[in-house]
This record gives sequence, structure tokens and C-alpha cells, in this order.
Amino acid sequence: MAGQVVFRDAMGRELTEEDLAGVTGRVSWEPAGGGDVPERARELHRRGREAGERGEYEEALALLEQAQDLAPNWPHPSYDAAFTVLLQGDAARAEELYAGVDRLAPRGFFTCKTTLDLLRRELRGELFDGFSRAFVQLEWVEDPAQKRGLLLGIAERYPELPQAWKELAPLLADPDEQAEAVERGLAAGPDPETLGLLLINKALLLQHSDLRAAVGILGSLALDPDSTLGAETMAKIVLAQLAGHPRPSAAP
Repeated sequence: MAGQVVFRDAMGRELTEEDLAGVTGRVSWEPAGGGDVPERARELHRRGREAGERGEYEEALALLEQAQDLAPNWPHPSYDAAFTVLLQGDAARAEELYAGVDRLAPRGFFTCKTTLDLLRRELRGELFDGFSRAFVQLEWVEDPAQKRGLLLGIAERYPELPQAWKELAPLLADPDEQAEAVERGLAAGPDPETLGLLLINKALLLQHSDLRAAVGILGSLALDPDSTLGAETMAKIVLAQLAGHPRPSAAP
């Protein structure tokens, strides 16, 4: 029935099948200051992103700053400005901008928390100069074998870097190696975004051998107010699948 409880945590909070039925798989970032954004700010933001994609970084930053001035509580312009500054190689300024985004969207905004953690490790001298810029560009490596090789090298050089283990785990063929990578990441003090994704990976690995433990991990993530929006959404998607409810098609 629609109200059947899928998970109840130690505090008595519940997730029901009804709670999971409408999960689309898309994280709604708009509540993070995006509800009343002037159309002019959206236009400037769009133009700023387009300039950045063309490699016209100074023009992009000027447009994004104008958009942010018109919509001071909307984190998207500063988020894109932070990424642009990171690509320019200014880690200190990028850290300031990502920190501002994190204040505007404390439950997460795309990969802000992960990148902010990388930048702070780099600025503390734990990672080489320019590491954060190089690491975020791994997203553009399309060949899985090449990406796996790069991440294996990073994990070997920086075994206490949770983001490396999080990215590496799904690229490993052996489930035992995947599980080891997840545990190495969890033990390395991950930022909240990385923590959520590592736990979701752990639950996926457990689903066939210990379904109850998998549901417990996912349910706790979905109900924990300290979880990021991304982790909460992904946990609900997987829970819906485990409960036998296929995810609805996401809107285009």
C-alpha cells in the first residue's frame, strides 16, 4: 500500500513508499536562493556561462558578477565564477568563491563542497599546486581505462584523499576492490558530498548480500538533515528501486 514504511531510523523518522514514489532523479537546486531570481540575472548568467565555454574567462567573470549583484542569494553565478577562476589557476580566489556558495547553499550545490574541500587541502599544502584544477578536469576524461589509470596513480600518491577513492570505486571491475576503495574513502575524512556518494556506493555493493544493511545506509542518508541534497536524492532513488518502484522518467 502507498503508506507502507520502507525505513524507520532510531529517532522514529520514517520513509514510506509514498515518499519515494515521486522521486525523479533530479536534484532541485532552485530552492537555494533561486526562487525569485530576476530574468535579467538569469540572462546575464546564461551569457556568462557561454563566454566561459568559449574560453573568454574575463568576460564570463564580469557577466557572472553582474548576475550575482542582481540576485545576491542565488548561488549559481558565484558557483560558475568559482569554477572559471579555478580553471584560471587561482586556487585562493576560487576557494573564496566556493566558500561563498557554500554559505548560500549549506546543503550543497552541485559539487561545491567536494571542490571546496580539495582546494582547502591544496592551500594547506597537502596537495600539489594546481591539483584541484587538474582533478575536476578528470570529469572530461571519457575513456574509463584512462580515467581508472589516472585515479589509481592519484590514490597511490595521496592515499588519504577521499575524493580519489570515491571516483575510483565504480571504475574497478572486482566488487571486493570496489568495497575496499569505498572503505578507504570513508576512512579518509570525506566532505559531506563525497561521504554521501561513498555511502551510496557501499549500499549498492551490499544490496545483494545484506539488503537490510543497504536499506539502513540509504534510509539514514535520506532522512539525515545533515545530508546534502544530492545524497538525499540519490539515496531515495536507490531505495525506490530496492522497494520495487522503478524511478519515474526525469523531465527533459
